[in-house]
Amino acid sequence: MDSQVIVALGLSLVGGLSTSIGALFVILSQTPNMKMLGLLQGFAAGLMLSISFLDLAHNAINSIGFLRGNLWFFGGVIFFACVAKFIPEPTVGPTTDVKKRKKNGDEGGKDMMKKQRRQVLFSGIVTAIGISLHNFPEGMAVFLGSIKGMRVGVNLALAIALHNIPEGVAVALPVYFATESKWQAFKLATLSGLAEPLGVIIVAYLFPSSLSPEILEGLLGSVGGVMAFLTLHEMLPLAFDYAGQKQAVKAVFLGMACMSASLYFLELSLPETMSL
Repeated sequence: MDSQVIVALGLSLVGGLSTSIGALFVILSQTPNMKMLGLLQGFAAGLMLSISFLDLAHNAINSIGFLRGNLWFFGGVIFFACVAKFIPEPTVGPTTDVKKRKKNGDEGGKDMMKKQRRQVLFSGIVTAIGISLHNFPEGMAVFLGSIKGMRVGVNLALAIALHNIPEGVAVALPVYFATESKWQAFKLATLSGLAEPLGVIIVAYLFPSSLSPEILEGLLGSVGGVMAFLTLHEMLPLAFDYAGQKQAVKAVFLGMACMSASLYFLELSLPETMSL
């Protein structure tokens, strides 16, 4: 189990630290290419949908039966729906309007500018907290996937990494505007991503060292539900907003095709039940 935790931590760090890539979009260009971020979200959504329905939910139903597999799956859906209800994930959009106000903000005087900066900084901090809380279930998903085998853990980590890039933008953009510090923007975005490996550590010591195959398949089915809800509720709407519906749909199917190919070739090279 110790080696599984170490590898799961490594995979979750890949996903979590992708928020740093989003921060780099902000501090290097100052005007992130939102269409590119939308296409990345669409591509990641396709990866996630393939993992959720064609791998995790499919295997759970085959292993523990149609009824129990679906109960576990929809249990994961309900769990993450509750998370999304009480901790809605912030988006990048509103902050761009604030950046425009910065250019035209002399009318309100310096006091108004200071007030705006404080408000935007608070918004960035709240965004970082919200994204951090969202990353806990993602870390749990990577850990549970890595218990089953390399291909599940790697595929989940890849999809989550692509999803986390726009999250880094959502944190770094308001912080950079408010503080004019590239380091502060990069640091806070990176810290928000580190909640993901923290989720791995917590769930690794909540579960016993050995899980029965039935419980493991059920938990992986729940992970499929979590990923499906995350994709349809948060990733696809952002992809549509940033890249346009037609382009985003193409990116989704491209992601699905790439993940299907990945599942096929990884299955050829790695045993289905190989554990890390």
